[in-house]
Amino acid sequence: MTREERYEHGLKVLREIDGEAGQRVVDALSDVSPELGHQVVSWAFGDIYARPGLPPRDRQLVTLGMLTALGGCEPQLEVHVNAALNVGLTPAEIVEALLHSAVYCGMPRALNATFVAKKVFAERNLLPVTPAT
Repeated sequence: MTREERYEHGLKVLREIDGEAGQRVVDALSDVSPELGHQVVSWAFGDIYARPGLPPRDRQLVTLGMLTALGGCEPQLEVHVNAALNVGLTPAEIVEALLHSAVYCGMPRALNATFVAKKVFAERNLLPVTPAT
């Protein structure tokens, strides 16, 4: 695949998973590091997210856990909470995953991630969250 074909393939995957939020990230990079935006689309989405080994909802669960564990990734968490909803995770499943992360990465990071999720849920009129049973 050519560089442009990889980009177009990645853009299709990005739009399917992240919708407008992913495109806004790429657009925000256009005047400072368009190459980073290109790599996000081509490599992260065109090569990695498009791999057949995990379905998109599982990839988003992994991503939410890792961004929570890293800490300081709240803008990226916001994009990926939206993406998780876009690929079929429910708010209750997202909240459960973030609660589970507290065991492994600590209460402050789980709290920060949960407040990001709450913001996204509020924007999408998904509050209150009904716990999974």
